[in-house]
Amino acid sequence: MPGSEAGRVDVDALLADRGTQIIVCCGSGGVGKTTTSAALALRAAEQGRRVCVLTIDPARRLAQSMGLTELDNVPRPVADVDTSAGGSLDAMMLDMKRTFDEVVEAHATPEKAQQILQNPFYVALSSSFAGTQEYMAMEKLGQLHAAASDDPDVPDWDLIVVDTPPSRSALDFLDAPERLSSLLDGRFIKLLLAPAKGPARLLSAGFGIVTSALNKVLGAQVLSDVQTFVAAFDTLFGGFRQRAEATYSLLQADGTAFLVVAAPEADAMREAAYFVERLAEEDMPLAGLVVNRVHERAAGGLTAADAESGATRLRTAGQEPVAELLDVHADRERVAAREEKVQRRFTGSHPTVPTVPVAALPTDVHDLDGLRRIGDLIAGR
Repeated sequence: MPGSEAGRVDVDALLADRGTQIIVCCGSGGVGKTTTSAALALRAAEQGRRVCVLTIDPARRLAQSMGLTELDNVPRPVADVDTSAGGSLDAMMLDMKRTFDEVVEAHATPEKAQQILQNPFYVALSSSFAGTQEYMAMEKLGQLHAAASDDPDVPDWDLIVVDTPPSRSALDFLDAPERLSSLLDGRFIKLLLAPAKGPARLLSAGFGIVTSALNKVLGAQVLSDVQTFVAAFDTLFGGFRQRAEATYSLLQADGTAFLVVAAPEADAMREAAYFVERLAEEDMPLAGLVVNRVHERAAGGLTAADAESGATRLRTAGQEPVAELLDVHADRERVAAREEKVQRRFTGSHPTVPTVPVAALPTDVHDLDGLRRIGDLIAGR
């Protein structure tokens, strides 16, 4: 990237380092996090690592690229991976409701779990509540890491690659789990739970006023569902915050590396800058920045202005086909110049962040060979 003092991200060194146990690919939506995650996981597996890639991708492009007919909440082996170096690759797609259900089933009695799983408020919370997907991504990461650590001599995986949720803002991945765990462990929940625990008369009177107001806003049935859920969920509240804190500590550990992924566009690079700064504030290990779909300048040094001038002269001479080619060249040069300007702005503010530009490909990635090509580009090959 133009102007970077920190140099290029050494991706192959990162993947080869056995101390690297988790790689988190993060960034705003639509910048190629899923493709980057899959390409890194495949490259690491073919270099000898035992890898599990966890993706959160509604378009299911990862399943198609890896030749899988299904990709769900269970890690599944990817075929046609070169395992000659001793590696392997498993892939899974986060099912946030199934992950939430698993948490309930693992930490509640069968009777209590059934009561929770059938509660209408829980169904809504586990399916669509803001922040649930991000929280459950961290829950699943914690589960995968624990599974890999059960037998230190023969773990299931020695590297987990995480594709973070396609949030509107890259910061949601770090903020949403705290918001959700705060909700499930917060004052409002304790207030709803208080009558079931036999509060003092004054508190009961106060709660009656609150209940009356909420009935008008939410409706009696909705409030009843919430209260029933809270009463059944009481024993699980503390565990949510504990696990969120444990996974947060895992993200701060030396064995974790964050790769911020962006596109060479102003909004995406602005999000990347915010994320880089937030990672520094939270003392999380940043490996570098990947800038996807970069348009490189054409060889020969023909500027956009020269190309436009030449196109005008050729049209005057009746050479329309050649003029159109010069128009395409001029457009490409303008795009490349605009992208370079955006990237220079980032590196001017963050000169110590290692970066790697990944050239735009003429077609979408739809198979393992395409992912290998992306891996080569990320590694500078």
